[in-house]
Amino acid sequence: MPFVAIVGSGPLGGTIAHKLAVRGRVREVRLIDAQERVAQGKALDILQSSPIEGFCTHVVGTGSLAAVSGAAAVVIADQAGTGEEHAGESGLALVRQIAGIEGTAPIVFAGAAQRELIARAAGELSIASARLVGSVPFALESALRSLAGLSMDISGVEIGLTIVGVPPGAAVVAWESASLSGQPLTSHVPPHEISMLNSRLPGLWPPGPYALASAASRVVEAMVRGSRRRFSCSVADQRGIVSTMPVELGPDGVRRVIDPVLTRQERTRLENSLEGREGGR
Repeated sequence: MPFVAIVGSGPLGGTIAHKLAVRGRVREVRLIDAQERVAQGKALDILQSSPIEGFCTHVVGTGSLAAVSGAAAVVIADQAGTGEEHAGESGLALVRQIAGIEGTAPIVFAGAAQRELIARAAGELSIASARLVGSVPFALESALRSLAGLSMDISGVEIGLTIVGVPPGAAVVAWESASLSGQPLTSHVPPHEISMLNSRLPGLWPPGPYALASAASRVVEAMVRGSRRRFSCSVADQRGIVSTMPVELGPDGVRRVIDPVLTRQERTRLENSLEGREGGR
């Protein structure tokens, strides 16, 4: 079985490592941070919980970025100590180092502040866009499903919907194609409730560390193990614009970007959200 490297052992990185370990879909999780003792401590804590939770995934902590070599996927998370997401110039330098060590594995950006980093990795570092995937929109989609479920006094698990565009302010929800237990969601939710849910979407940003970690772990598993499921992820197009689109994932990253099913009004809103956003800004 393959291993996954997580760069950053802050609250987000540690939670991703735990979720991957518990689910047991990968052989090994490597938690990497410049503060090596923090990474090692979190890895040990996760391992010590394994007899209770019944998993046998090997988790190791290290301070060496060379540990990404040979990974099936590399996750960019947050720094130990500060909890700040890897972003900006230091984040770009980090991605450059990772690309120099591991030149084929997909890179999953798990943080809510890393959209620009995806754009710069594609544009300035010339990393193939298929290798660059932001998992945060999947967490936002989950939060909206949960909120929609609460409005109907049901579980959000029963709701299926797609978010596209540029969250949070320019996100577009494909309400007409949303479903509730296989039935059109709009037949169960009145227009004023949908309007309320739309208005609350920006307030769901950024998702919390548990939602972010759950989204990142599922995206990683889809790459490592294969999946027929479609995920709402941040991806860069040929113009360098980073937006949220439904995608199919595999060992090389993005297998296919899927044109979402949208009404004419939703399509117009999506096009407006992308207008003037060259370079992912």
